[in-house]
Amino acid sequence: MPARSPPTSAADLRERYGDRYRWMLLLALMIGTMASVMSSTIVNVAIPDMSHHFGLGQERAQWVSSGFMVAMTVSMLTTPWLLSRYGYRATYAGAMLVLLAGGLAGGFAGDYGLVLAARVAEGLAAGVVQPIPAIVILRAFAPHEQGRASGIFGMGVVLAPALGPSIGGVLVDLFGWRSIFFLVVPLCLVSLWMGAKFVPSSAPGGAAPGRADGNLDWRGLLLGAVGTLCLLNGLVALRTDGPQAGLLLAAAALALAAFIGWQRRVIARGGHPLMHLALFRQRPYAMGSIVSFIYGTALFGSTYLLPVYMQLGLQLSASHVGTILLPAGAVLAITIAGVGRLADRYPTHLLVCTGLGLLALSFGLMALVQLHTALWALVAFAVLGRIGLGFILPSLNLGALRPLPPDLIPQGASAINFLRMLGGAAGVGLCGIVLEWRLAAHGDSLARTATSPARLAAFNETFLILAALSLLALLAASQLRAPPHPPRSDQDGGTAPVRPHHGN
Repeated sequence: MPARSPPTSAADLRERYGDRYRWMLLLALMIGTMASVMSSTIVNVAIPDMSHHFGLGQERAQWVSSGFMVAMTVSMLTTPWLLSRYGYRATYAGAMLVLLAGGLAGGFAGDYGLVLAARVAEGLAAGVVQPIPAIVILRAFAPHEQGRASGIFGMGVVLAPALGPSIGGVLVDLFGWRSIFFLVVPLCLVSLWMGAKFVPSSAPGGAAPGRADGNLDWRGLLLGAVGTLCLLNGLVALRTDGPQAGLLLAAAALALAAFIGWQRRVIARGGHPLMHLALFRQRPYAMGSIVSFIYGTALFGSTYLLPVYMQLGLQLSASHVGTILLPAGAVLAITIAGVGRLADRYPTHLLVCTGLGLLALSFGLMALVQLHTALWALVAFAVLGRIGLGFILPSLNLGALRPLPPDLIPQGASAINFLRMLGGAAGVGLCGIVLEWRLAAHGDSLARTATSPARLAAFNETFLILAALSLLALLAASQLRAPPHPPRSDQDGGTAPVRPHHGN
């Protein structure tokens, strides 16, 4: 008899592995997402060392972070089409292979251009991967389990940015900046192995791949890429060239208008747009999108700012910075696990508002730090902010995506991640602009070796901007009201029946 081919459909995999299969699938996706998240955050610890190695200014060095986020932001819009055309397993494996190649290329790179190219490749892969778990959680888990699944998934994912800077700081001190690229390689290899075992060719209960109608909306993708690049470059140009910045920001606004117009035209023709505008007719989703954008600005801006602040403002070593951030990461993981269960019982808008309030308070307290401030205070402020993030992360996607019609779930997951990362790309640029502006106002520069009270004042004022943004997001989060237990969604165009699950 011929050998039986391994199962690839979700139904066959569920039959083979039993009722616990959905948790195995969640773990497989968690490992890959951890690799993509780690690749996005760990490089921040090495920016000063990399800048010195290549003789870069702060503006060019920042592109190592912002270039990754631009690529990740744009590629997220392609995820629904890729999943429909090639299936979940092939899309996931392809993204992991690209992420692995980017890590190896960046580690062996001999010039800054290759480093930047490797970061862009990693960003493209990370963008494709990150919307997938939200789709699977809403499809594979019953409504009363979705918060718990989001909490467990989030707890695992945050271990990457929690442990990454700590481990990365030690590696930078011992082996230099190249070592941080190799740190994602083991996670990529494990994710490829687990993906081959547990990730189905289609969504749980969904149609088989290969049913995507038409080609990818390349014009919409190009407009999105142009708008994102113009926005980021415009923010960077604000530091040195006002007229050029104005032109770039105007071009970004025009690209946004053209993108919206083109999506409307594609919809009117019966095509498949990158971002379906019907998403924003749902009030919870529209409010969640606003929160997601502002939240991304504050989150990624602070993720870039904190290591630079502690190293260049407080004169701490990279490994010391990692040690300070480690307890905050552990608290974040614990908080997410607990809040995930709360999201199954309490309104998501209350949890998101609580998190945003704590995040704003954390940024406000960071603005009080002086040269003589004890290190335990820095740890406490960082922990407070991570508790806030723990309230936001498992709740925001559920509150925004649950009310959507079944056929819009993949688009919704992709678009809300796109908006969060667009906010993140803007946040990194915004923090750099505000920091340089305030440094110049205080008569200081990061080019000087020694720190000073004036330099700390500039950093502190930048933290106050992040606190204000977090409070602004509270206004939209108060409108993030979703039904507690809507029908489960079929991301491939139908509604799946809700079946109770038992066990772990």
